[in-house]
Amino acid sequence: MMKSFAWGCAVLALTACTTTDRSLIDGDKPLAVRMIESEMHRNPSPATLDGIAPGKLKWNYTQGLELLSAMDAAEVYDRPDFYAYATRYYDTIVRPDATVPTYERTRYNLDHICPGRPLFRLCDRTGEERYRRLADTLFRQLGEHPRNPDGGFWHKKTYPRQMWLDGIYMAEPFYAEYVMRNIAPADSAAAERYIADIVNQFVLVGRHTYDPATKLYRHAYDDAREQFWCDPATGQSQHAWGRAEGWYAMALVETLQYLGADERTQPMVDILRGLCKVLPDYADAESGMWYQVLDAPGREGNYEEATGSIMFVYAMLKGARLGYLPASYAAEGAKRYEQFVDRFVRENEDGTISITDCCAVAGLGGANRRSGTFDYYISEPIRENDCKAVGPFVWASIEYDRLKGRI
Repeated sequence: MMKSFAWGCAVLALTACTTTDRSLIDGDKPLAVRMIESEMHRNPSPATLDGIAPGKLKWNYTQGLELLSAMDAAEVYDRPDFYAYATRYYDTIVRPDATVPTYERTRYNLDHICPGRPLFRLCDRTGEERYRRLADTLFRQLGEHPRNPDGGFWHKKTYPRQMWLDGIYMAEPFYAEYVMRNIAPADSAAAERYIADIVNQFVLVGRHTYDPATKLYRHAYDDAREQFWCDPATGQSQHAWGRAEGWYAMALVETLQYLGADERTQPMVDILRGLCKVLPDYADAESGMWYQVLDAPGREGNYEEATGSIMFVYAMLKGARLGYLPASYAAEGAKRYEQFVDRFVRENEDGTISITDCCAVAGLGGANRRSGTFDYYISEPIRENDCKAVGPFVWASIEYDRLKGRI
């Protein structure tokens, strides 16, 4: 009863925190629906999402992320065409023998786990064996995946000993859903071991990347302390990158939705609450949004960046609804959602909508010797309608509509 009362108070508080132009938010059609419709208009084939050339197939976390959000929007708003759109990608890329072009298990790349999340929906709806077998293959990858001595997953086989915040989102929600669906019903003891491992991934990456000076988490960490981009004493990269922090926040909420909040997962809840408590300190005072280099707000050359900002908004809204965050974060998340729309969402002449100011890509090391410096992060290209903004925006819009009683 107390939780319901607090949630109701948070909903009432929304009327006191809105100063933005509400013409888009209060339009006749939900913004989640408009966003997916716009993406379908821009990309008639789902295989071309994220700028993939027509005719080319790629097993890609960005496409998987956006198409999972389309599946959720299909269910919430009764739009079977959204589900059909997402399914076309998987029908095309997953072969009858459950293999996938551009995916090789033994490359041990956590990015390749993330696009497997829609497979659970496809299994439920179609019963096709190829989807179940591919999910099993991805789970097998996690079982064999290289680890540091303390048990933390390497981000990729080609990035030995490195843990990235990005990789937590790529692996853990899939890992948790697979365990709860396929392991827990038959073998509770094995499931408990897997759950402990999942929680430990969050704890380890948090411990290794936490910066006590800012109370934020740096982008990545090198356990070997050998990479040119890391501090030789701590192994940490130089900055808290906005989207990396956003991946971490979303991963906490989306993994907890499968595991639940209890004494086993309390360390994850504590991390989420600590992160959300400090985030407002790094938001722009006027727009309410967050910067590309999160720990350098207002520094010359830095810019307000859409993907990280909407990831934080989504994590706040969903975390409050599910009880992982105090109920006050419902109002906080709603206010930030409205500010996000005001700052980043544009209505186009053709009736579509776009999300502006998305960092296209950022990382560390690799062939381009990405340094993780401030100048590096602000030098990466900026584009519109990046999948890494579209997916979280659809989810945040659904959460906002739920909070407002629209669905």
